[in-house]
Amino acid sequence: MEAIDAIDRNLLRLLRLNGRISNAALAAEVGLSASACLRRVKLLEEAGVIRGYTALIDNGQIESAIAVIINITLERQTEDYLNRFEAAVRKHPEIQECFLMTGGSDYILRVEVASAGAFERIHKEILSALPGVLRIHSSFSIRNVLASRSKNRR
Repeated sequence: MEAIDAIDRNLLRLLRLNGRISNAALAAEVGLSASACLRRVKLLEEAGVIRGYTALIDNGQIESAIAVIINITLERQTEDYLNRFEAAVRKHPEIQECFLMTGGSDYILRVEVASAGAFERIHKEILSALPGVLRIHSSFSIRNVLASRSKNRR
């Protein structure tokens, strides 16, 4: 794929705001024909720039989920330790996100739980058993300030 231009950036911006926008509406927004728009979106998908589409769920509507942000510090930061930790994290669907970081922690993880008791199980059975972990620091979210962002932009 060639370099991403202003039209591609605009397509990506609009798709971030509404991944379900019709191709016709998307094309109209960026000033392309429907076929040219579809071709560009397909190229972005094939190049891996667009990795997929997802639904953002309002947990307040279906259940009370609490986001927990977990800072992980490893015993060592060698390639072997990082690879073993990352391979282990991939095996646990309870861990929704995992970021390799700079700064005070080696990794930041995000999980969602229904209660402190549910997190206790994840902490005991999963986080504490991950290879190479030296320190685990967890913070419970109060609310997602940006959760209503897409509602406000319409």
